[in-house]
Amino acid sequence: MASHGFKVCVGNRTVSKVDLTVQRAKNEGDLPLVGASDVKEFVSKLSKPRKIVILVMAGKPVDDTIANISEHLDKGDVIIDGGNEWYPNSIRRAAELEPKGIMFVGMGISGGEEGARNGPSLMPGGPKEAYDLIEPIITKCAAQVSDGSCTGYLGPIGAGNYVKMVHNGIEYGDMQLIAEVYDVLKKLTGMSNGEMSTLFNEWNKGDLNSYLIEITATILAKKDDLTGVGDVVDYVLDKTGMKGTGRWTVQEAAEQSVAAPTIAAALDARYISGRKDERVKAAKVLNAVPDLTSVDKEQIIDDLRAALYACKVCSYAQGMNIIQAASDKKGWDVDLSLCAQLWKGGCIIRAELLQKIQDALASDSSLKNLMVDPGFANELNVRSLPWRRIVSLAIASGIPCPAMSASLCYFDSYRRESLPANLVQAQRDFFGGHTYERTDREGKFHTAWTDAHKDIGNVNDRVAGET
Repeated sequence: MASHGFKVCVGNRTVSKVDLTVQRAKNEGDLPLVGASDVKEFVSKLSKPRKIVILVMAGKPVDDTIANISEHLDKGDVIIDGGNEWYPNSIRRAAELEPKGIMFVGMGISGGEEGARNGPSLMPGGPKEAYDLIEPIITKCAAQVSDGSCTGYLGPIGAGNYVKMVHNGIEYGDMQLIAEVYDVLKKLTGMSNGEMSTLFNEWNKGDLNSYLIEITATILAKKDDLTGVGDVVDYVLDKTGMKGTGRWTVQEAAEQSVAAPTIAAALDARYISGRKDERVKAAKVLNAVPDLTSVDKEQIIDDLRAALYACKVCSYAQGMNIIQAASDKKGWDVDLSLCAQLWKGGCIIRAELLQKIQDALASDSSLKNLMVDPGFANELNVRSLPWRRIVSLAIASGIPCPAMSASLCYFDSYRRESLPANLVQAQRDFFGGHTYERTDREGKFHTAWTDAHKDIGNVNDRVAGET
């Protein structure tokens, strides 16, 4: 903010950190930034209406910080929480501050260390009055792309946190998909890290251009400076950490009755990776792995490129559907094309693909699924054969590809006019009298499948509460 000309006051319970920040601002061009030694001094240095961004660990630390600050604030002041917060907590905090006239904004921030200084993606949700007060600041501080700033008003309190949560869920899926591509390249083609780095760099010049593809190329090329032998990536333990936003996304997908198999598969992959000791033991007894067949290296590379693009479309489709379902249910009126726009720069999932997504959603606001947009439908259909080839090859070779295969199953399920769900519903009616609908007439029906089945009475009473 200070580097964009805004006067900033910083505060922290550790005063030495404040001093360090003030000195850094001075060293970087005498930026308009001052510090405060306590909360009262901090608040006193702010012009009214005060606009305060808090960046602390989610949960109780946020509540404690708000409690300390709010007792010194006045009606019309604004508190913005920029952490990865569970959206119901933001809704609760807004309600608690409302009687005092203090406005609360939950603002998702993505971009990591680079975005923090060069412009992140900012996803605010809260009172429109509060957004209008902070808009000049965040618009200038956010990442900038060809058609504007990577921020915008997403809706009432909770909406911003929700969009950021789904952003992170898509991020989980994207990272897992790239990891699966890496695994296939390594196991089936025998490519070295350097060769894979060159390949990812080449892919980053085309339709797969993205931040995650870019950093993957960089990671694979990095030599190990601790041992002086080999590449860093080969020394990294295959055990993925997480902070919870991917789990929240999958939970919300279930809550909204939206299928999100790519994201769920990525989350499951992290859970399994965490059981390293178990996997080491299992590898000694579960060894029914087929011999890797002779394969065409160039064919695999081409198929992986096509499959990765198709899977990414599926992952974004799932994420957008989660946001849309929640927005409809809660009356947030989130603009999905705006979500795509503010993800185009600054954030972890920024990608060239997002321009196509933004265009598709802007041209048809009632689009039920990205996959049925004419442009994306054509791209998925064209990539269908290589997509199937690579998933089949990986499975036949004993190489797990949960996110890629889940994406393909999602595509195949959604494109099917008829699914075997008729049998599942018949089973439900058989053992639980849950009834079913027919293809030839309206209404709910129940069948006495055997002589042991009795009349269940009013079928409508049996299905009350089902969705």
